Amino acid sequence: MHPAVVTRAMIRTGPVPVPQPRTVRRRSLIDADALRVLHRAARVLIEDLPDLTDRLVAIVQEQEAAYRTALETDYAGTWQEVQRSLRHSVLSLLDPRGNRDAARRCSWKIGVRRAEQGVPLDALLHAFRLGGSLVWQRLVEETSRTAPEDVRLLVHVATDMWNFVDEHCTLVADAYRQAERQLAWRRENRVRLLAAALLDGTSRIADLPETADGLDLPEHGRYVVVAVAGGRPTGPSGARAAAVPPGTRVHWHSGVEVDYGIVLVGDEDPEDDEDPVEGMDLTAPGRKIGIGNVVTGLAAVGDARRLADLALSICPQTGGTIRLTEHLPEALVISCPELGATLADQVLGPLLRLEPADRDILLDTLSAWLTCDGSAQRAGERLYCHRNTVLNRLRRCEQLTGRSLARPLDVVEISLALTARRLLRG
Repeated sequence: MHPAVVTRAMIRTGPVPVPQPRTVRRRSLIDADALRVLHRAARVLIEDLPDLTDRLVAIVQEQEAAYRTALETDYAGTWQEVQRSLRHSVLSLLDPRGNRDAARRCSWKIGVRRAEQGVPLDALLHAFRLGGSLVWQRLVEETSRTAPEDVRLLVHVATDMWNFVDEHCTLVADAYRQAERQLAWRRENRVRLLAAALLDGTSRIADLPETADGLDLPEHGRYVVVAVAGGRPTGPSGARAAAVPPGTRVHWHSGVEVDYGIVLVGDEDPEDDEDPVEGMDLTAPGRKIGIGNVVTGLAAVGDARRLADLALSICPQTGGTIRLTEHLPEALVISCPELGATLADQVLGPLLRLEPADRDILLDTLSAWLTCDGSAQRAGERLYCHRNTVLNRLRRCEQLTGRSLARPLDVVEISLALTARRLLRG
């Protein structure tokens, strides 16, 4: 027939039906038979669920040591959990769509619970795969018992069976990791709260063992607190960890403006007079660091923090490290600013009321003379003037303040007054 005639005939009658391959029809029949065999065996497994649960619990207990503890501490609860998981797995073989959501919820809860119990994820996934293997084994056993000739049909549903196992392994792993992240966050937040209470001096005695465990520090060790303003020191142990020498244990706590390091400096031996932070890489341009005195026990860390803050307040604005034990006179002055200001006004008042240029020359001369241990010669070299000029300025200071630089007590007062003015002026 001419092609044009064929085309006109198709337009009038529509396309010629294409016969379906016989293989498609045959495949459909095979799948239907395979599902019939699967459902028949699965219904038997549902009826025999307690025995199936016993078998899986025994296998898991034998092959996964991590589950033995869970079974020893809560056998009934663990057994019930295994049974629920198996029930949802088998019901999903009978009605995948109707049981999908319930099965997924069950696996998710198991992942969360096992993360909370600290069961390793590898052990959990192995247990799930053991459950899948056991269900498949029982399906084959039951089909072999009742209709051996149908065992070959199960091959056609094996992929679906193992896809289900893989899906739930992925689901339980996601639940486990999410719960693990939440647990880690809660632990970190709890440790932060415990450390904050410790530094504030508000820790309860009953919380000290938990605090020691959370901070990985002994409850009765000897400690010093380091206060750092201008950025916490960084080091090889992490972006927000101090660079510390081997064997040094320190817990860092971030504050709004100041970071605090709780440093373990030794045992309870008070004769240990080594530098508590020797070897710690703390310094950096512009960073201010205050190191307090050594205290004994975590309960005294609040006092150590206040001493570190006191040392930090003495630091120059340009930065530096101040050890409180080396600056006790300054600490005495700044620990009570009101008295320090009163001392500065009482001792230096007549000098402070001079014209700024005259005032600064006399104050600088006094400071240089004290720094040079009372040597007018060296003070002159520092100030680029003759020693007689220094002596003349010092005599004028004596006349204005009514104090004598030859009297030790007056020198102490002048020194403390100068310190108070320097520290409290800002």
